[in-house]
Amino acid sequence: MGFSIKNEMSGIVQQYAMYLRNIKGLSAKTVDNYCMDLRTFFRFLKHDRGLVPKSMQLNEITVQDIDLEFIRSITTNDVFEFMNYVADERSNMSSTRQRKSSSLKSFFNYLTVHEKLLTENPTENLTPPKSKKALPHFLSLEQSIELLNAVDGPDQERDRCMLTLFLNCGMRLSELVGINISDVLRNNNTLRILGKGNKERIVYLNQACLEAINSYLAVRPKDGVIDRSALFLSSRKQRISPKTVQFIVKKYLAKIGLGGPGYSVHKLRHTAATLMYRYGDVDIRVLQDILGHENLGTTEIYTHTSDRQMEAAVNSNPLANMSLPKPQKQKKDESSKT
Repeated sequence: MGFSIKNEMSGIVQQYAMYLRNIKGLSAKTVDNYCMDLRTFFRFLKHDRGLVPKSMQLNEITVQDIDLEFIRSITTNDVFEFMNYVADERSNMSSTRQRKSSSLKSFFNYLTVHEKLLTENPTENLTPPKSKKALPHFLSLEQSIELLNAVDGPDQERDRCMLTLFLNCGMRLSELVGINISDVLRNNNTLRILGKGNKERIVYLNQACLEAINSYLAVRPKDGVIDRSALFLSSRKQRISPKTVQFIVKKYLAKIGLGGPGYSVHKLRHTAATLMYRYGDVDIRVLQDILGHENLGTTEIYTHTSDRQMEAAVNSNPLANMSLPKPQKQKKDESSKT
């Protein structure tokens, strides 16, 4: 059984979750992650303070009884102890610890600034750990072409269309699944995408995308369709699920010999960004708009993926071909002659 905010969290956290969803506009998945981080934090505190038997496992501890009085007792030291715990005892990676830090800061900021239920914020001096900025794993141009050519089977028009949009538009999995037929604006060859936080953006469709969409729409089921607005349908004639898309993508990646754990749907988004930047001489801010990144820093990682461009930049320096002057021969000191 999955995590349930209503069944597992106290009233004050449930109100916070509604604030995140309705006011901040965060996705249900993001809200769940924030609340699960709070659940772990409260479980740790109850265990650390001896409020439950020491033998009790952390995942057995209920946090439905966490009230404002308990929250007001939380200190900065409690927060730091928890961050040490998830690093040392749970071996959380820096990216996971960074999210947990953000979850705590967001919750206490909500209580102090938005609701004014707390006078002091115990996370005020909490600095999120720096995450390691690893270069994104992506397919080469040749591998991308091979992936598209590997598509076959009874749903090949649909599958090729999905892969084409992933590789050309760099959209997220949730964004592709959420596309409606009405989002394809044929009068100006654009596609409306609903991104993170319900933020809408428009991307232009190139010839490959337009042809792939038209080929799929020509064979897309018309009778007995459950979700008529959805662009991509499953075999059950309803909106295709993220899990099904993941399975399809991994199937074709494995078919071209890229079935390892390093390749996934999200790697196709990295591939699209890298190919646009490497071959299209795309301005980094334009790429930011295409990908729907809120911060330019997130997009800038793709500027480090092109060794050719770095090599070309160095070679374009006007001093690149300037030879060093030849060393002059020293004349013998006349006074040394005998």
